[in-house]
Amino acid sequence: MNVRNPEVDLWFESYDNPRKDLVQAVRSVLLDADDRLVEAIKWKAPTFVYRGNLASFFPKSTKHVTLMFHEGASLPDPEGILEGEGAVARSAKILDQADLERKTPALQGLVAAWIIARG
Repeated sequence: MNVRNPEVDLWFESYDNPRKDLVQAVRSVLLDADDRLVEAIKWKAPTFVYRGNLASFFPKSTKHVTLMFHEGASLPDPEGILEGEGAVARSAKILDQADLERKTPALQGLVAAWIIARG
Protein backbone atom coordinates (compact mmCIF):
# COMPACT_ATOMS: atom_id res chain seq x y z
CA MET A 1 0.00 0.00 0.00
CA ASN A 2 1.24 3.45 -0.91
CA VAL A 3 1.85 6.08 1.77
CA ARG A 4 -0.86 8.73 1.97
CA ASN A 5 0.12 12.38 1.64
CA PRO A 6 -0.63 14.22 4.92
CA GLU A 7 -1.72 17.28 2.90
CA VAL A 8 -4.40 15.14 1.21
CA ASP A 9 -5.40 13.62 4.55
CA LEU A 10 -5.90 17.15 5.89
CA TRP A 11 -7.98 18.07 2.82
CA PHE A 12 -10.26 15.08 3.51
CA GLU A 13 -10.76 16.18 7.13
CA SER A 14 -12.67 19.24 5.92
CA TYR A 15 -14.24 17.63 2.85
CA ASP A 16 -18.02 17.73 3.26
CA ASN A 17 -19.60 15.51 0.64
CA PRO A 18 -22.10 12.61 0.86
CA ARG A 19 -19.70 10.57 -1.33
CA LYS A 20 -16.66 11.16 0.88
CA ASP A 21 -16.23 7.47 1.77
CA LEU A 22 -16.45 6.48 -1.88
CA VAL A 23 -13.94 9.17 -2.89
CA GLN A 24 -11.55 7.77 -0.28
CA ALA A 25 -12.11 4.24 -1.60
CA VAL A 26 -11.27 5.39 -5.15
CA ARG A 27 -8.18 7.09 -3.72
CA SER A 28 -7.07 3.78 -2.23
CA VAL A 29 -7.65 1.90 -5.49
CA LEU A 30 -5.45 4.32 -7.41
CA LEU A 31 -2.67 4.52 -4.83
CA ASP A 32 -2.62 0.75 -4.43
CA ALA A 33 -2.13 0.33 -8.19
CA ASP A 34 1.54 1.34 -8.15
CA ASP A 35 3.89 2.62 -5.43
CA ARG A 36 5.33 5.21 -7.83
CA LEU A 37 2.01 7.06 -7.99
CA VAL A 38 1.82 9.89 -5.47
CA GLU A 39 -0.89 12.33 -4.50
CA ALA A 40 -1.00 16.06 -3.98
CA ILE A 41 -3.53 18.85 -3.72
CA LYS A 42 -3.71 20.72 -7.03
CA TRP A 43 -6.58 22.87 -8.26
CA LYS A 44 -8.06 22.52 -4.73
CA ALA A 45 -8.53 18.76 -5.21
CA PRO A 46 -6.64 15.51 -4.65
CA THR A 47 -4.55 14.82 -7.73
CA PHE A 48 -2.58 11.68 -8.64
CA VAL A 49 0.86 12.28 -10.07
CA TYR A 50 3.68 10.35 -11.70
CA ARG A 51 5.90 12.36 -14.03
CA GLY A 52 2.90 14.54 -14.76
CA ASN A 53 -0.69 14.80 -13.60
CA LEU A 54 -2.63 11.59 -14.14
CA ALA A 55 -6.01 12.38 -12.59
CA SER A 56 -7.89 14.69 -10.21
CA PHE A 57 -11.16 14.39 -8.35
CA PHE A 58 -14.05 16.76 -9.05
CA PRO A 59 -14.72 17.49 -5.36
CA LYS A 60 -18.15 19.08 -5.89
CA SER A 61 -19.65 16.01 -7.54
CA THR A 62 -22.27 14.61 -5.12
CA LYS A 63 -24.25 12.06 -7.16
CA HIS A 64 -21.18 9.98 -7.96
CA VAL A 65 -17.41 10.22 -7.76
CA THR A 66 -15.90 11.87 -10.81
CA LEU A 67 -12.23 11.41 -11.56
CA MET A 68 -10.82 13.49 -14.42
CA PHE A 69 -7.91 11.92 -16.29
CA HIS A 70 -5.98 14.92 -17.57
CA GLU A 71 -4.70 13.13 -20.68
CA GLY A 72 -7.31 10.38 -20.74
CA ALA A 73 -7.78 10.53 -24.50
CA SER A 74 -4.25 9.14 -24.88
CA LEU A 75 -4.76 6.22 -22.46
CA PRO A 76 -5.92 2.78 -23.54
CA ASP A 77 -9.40 2.15 -22.13
CA PRO A 78 -10.40 -1.37 -23.17
CA GLU A 79 -13.17 -1.49 -20.54
CA GLY A 80 -14.66 1.78 -21.78
CA ILE A 81 -14.91 3.48 -18.37
CA LEU A 82 -13.70 6.86 -19.60
CA GLU A 83 -16.23 9.38 -20.86
CA GLY A 84 -15.80 12.53 -22.89
CA GLU A 85 -15.32 13.82 -26.38
CA GLY A 86 -12.54 16.38 -25.85
CA ALA A 87 -9.16 16.20 -27.48
CA VAL A 88 -7.30 15.55 -24.22
CA ALA A 89 -9.20 14.88 -20.98
CA ARG A 90 -11.62 12.09 -20.08
CA SER A 91 -13.63 11.36 -16.92
CA ALA A 92 -14.50 8.21 -15.03
CA LYS A 93 -17.64 8.12 -12.92
CA ILE A 94 -18.01 5.77 -9.97
CA LEU A 95 -21.61 5.37 -8.80
CA ASP A 96 -21.20 3.32 -5.62
CA GLN A 97 -19.02 0.69 -3.95
CA ALA A 98 -20.23 -2.10 -6.24
CA ASP A 99 -19.46 0.03 -9.29
CA LEU A 100 -15.98 0.72 -7.89
CA GLU A 101 -15.39 -3.01 -7.42
CA ARG A 102 -16.36 -3.61 -11.06
CA LYS A 103 -14.17 -0.76 -12.30
CA THR A 104 -11.12 -1.36 -10.07
CA PRO A 105 -9.20 -3.45 -12.66
CA ALA A 106 -9.84 -0.80 -15.32
CA LEU A 107 -8.80 2.06 -13.04
CA GLN A 108 -5.63 0.26 -12.05
CA GLY A 109 -5.01 -0.52 -15.73
CA LEU A 110 -5.17 3.21 -16.49
CA VAL A 111 -2.57 3.85 -13.78
CA ALA A 112 -0.33 1.11 -15.21
CA ALA A 113 -0.66 2.48 -18.75
CA TRP A 114 0.22 5.99 -17.54
CA ILE A 115 3.31 4.79 -15.68
CA ILE A 116 4.50 2.66 -18.59
CA ALA A 117 4.06 5.58 -20.99
CA ARG A 118 6.05 7.86 -18.68
CA GLY A 119 8.87 5.30 -18.33
